[in-house]
Amino acid sequence: MYRDMTCGEPRRTDTGKTITLAGWVHRRRDHGGLTFIDLRDFSGLMQIVFNEDSAPEAHTIAGDLRSEWVVQVKGVVQERRAGADNPDLPTGEIELLATDITVLNRSETPPFEIEDDQNIADETRLRYRFIDLRRPRMYKNLKLRHDVVQVARDYMCSHGFLEIETPILLKSTPEGARDYVVPSRVHPGSFYALPQSPQQLKQILMVSGVDRYFQFAHCFRDEDLRADRQPEHTQLDFEMSFVEQDDVLEVLEELYTKLVHETRPDLEVPSPFPRMTYAEAIERYGSDKPDLRFGMEVSRLTDIVSGSGFGVFESVAASGGAVRAIVAPGCAGYTRRQTDELVEFVRSSGAQGLIPMHISADAASLDTATLDDIRSPIKNHVSLETLKEMAAASGAAPGDLMLIIAGPERVVNVAISNLRAEMGKRLELADPGVFSFAFVVDFPLFEWDDDRNGWAAMHHVFSAPRPQDVGLLDSDPGAVLGQLYDLVLNGVELGSGSIRIVDRAVQEKVFGIIGHSPEDVEERFGQLLRAFQYGAPPHGGMGLGLDRIVMLLANEDNIREVIAFPKTQAAVDPLFDAPGPITQEQLRELSIRVVEAGG
Repeated sequence: MYRDMTCGEPRRTDTGKTITLAGWVHRRRDHGGLTFIDLRDFSGLMQIVFNEDSAPEAHTIAGDLRSEWVVQVKGVVQERRAGADNPDLPTGEIELLATDITVLNRSETPPFEIEDDQNIADETRLRYRFIDLRRPRMYKNLKLRHDVVQVARDYMCSHGFLEIETPILLKSTPEGARDYVVPSRVHPGSFYALPQSPQQLKQILMVSGVDRYFQFAHCFRDEDLRADRQPEHTQLDFEMSFVEQDDVLEVLEELYTKLVHETRPDLEVPSPFPRMTYAEAIERYGSDKPDLRFGMEVSRLTDIVSGSGFGVFESVAASGGAVRAIVAPGCAGYTRRQTDELVEFVRSSGAQGLIPMHISADAASLDTATLDDIRSPIKNHVSLETLKEMAAASGAAPGDLMLIIAGPERVVNVAISNLRAEMGKRLELADPGVFSFAFVVDFPLFEWDDDRNGWAAMHHVFSAPRPQDVGLLDSDPGAVLGQLYDLVLNGVELGSGSIRIVDRAVQEKVFGIIGHSPEDVEERFGQLLRAFQYGAPPHGGMGLGLDRIVMLLANEDNIREVIAFPKTQAAVDPLFDAPGPITQEQLRELSIRVVEAGG
């Protein structure tokens, strides 16, 4: 072994011991006859002292050391001199007086320093990911991810789940996003598809009698990226036989409570996890993934303002749109510049604009407020009585700021929920020490797709309708609620699941509603439908984003920070320069000819 201790391991109790360390030179400081280096590895830093008098040869070598050289150092642990200790380091009370040093490898000058507080361009970080991962924060994130996986695996195994790997090379099946496809050399003109999820496979496992399955599944989706998406991601995937929705949710609550308690014991996890229907979540928060760490619920003002005489409100109400508001407590003093920033913010979410309504803190009460106590661009267009009614319906009081958005229902809900989250951040309403989980249930089974002018599955096509809604599949698909559920945390969706369809006739009916022809169904899903004819047990499960829960536990804003080798926002890997071209010989073997787009 090149070392008998790691750099962050020695303590004051090791004083007097002769030890050997190995790692990277983090920094060097020359003080004449003394040279100091900080030696770093995954475990931390250790200060090394090279004394020209006691070890002249080692001192000479130390004078040539540069950042990120890899060295092996032997020496004696000693206490640092009085006043020279570093309370910020676990090894800060001691240092190693070097007797010998061996340079194991040299390094070019790194493109950035190995420090956590560096502002480094993402492209540079990912091109030199092998250096970026040396930073303590990044190693800590990788270690946290490892710990989460271990806790989850231990829990699943202890509750009777069998870990089973499913294939990566499958056939293309429509599941909501574009597939990544892989050409077959031995079957020219045919293609595999990388799985968007193991959905059909895990259902087939249930039909096979596995009873309880899980895996850390690699999933691939060719879609536009954002902070919590990558073209390839990992999900904790599981399925259970002979269960109802409550059985699945019980497993989820136990698992995620355990995950947080064992990896971040400093966090509070309120329990039991609250449950709300999709309709309730949209009505109260404008979103199906609400952050429950603070209130600021969304109010609906459409009926109140429909006869207000204000043209914008009346036209929105007449067209079936919505007028909704939130109240920012104590923000009546916001300046024009501050509210203009919020207007631009909601426009970035698709809304046409935002109407602020300031209620002066000087007003004794809402009932006694006058027009002079209200500052808003609509105060001269809407009666005082209506303004007060709007404020009362929103729960506003003197000193508060109402923020009102009007427009199509879906646009308003997106904009108002984003605004709620933004104001929660600005006002620091959410306790960072709380992980507030919630289950959202009873999603509509279908949603209308304007682009296709037809129905689409809200989650996916394999989700079962509620038993009492099966009859509506023929008469009113939009009214059908599914046995669907999401797990959300602090405003982030962690995963979706459902009780699955196990009746071939119901499954074919669902396929028909969303526009799949019988021929397409047989081609894409025939294997699953055949399995249903051979005794499919009732079953349900979930696909949970591993990257997302680790991101939140690590207090990061982007899942790239918790993935060892992620892609950029353009789905590019700068480290390997991927994707890239392949040779003409490879193309010939695959019977593929590359042509220009549109050619």
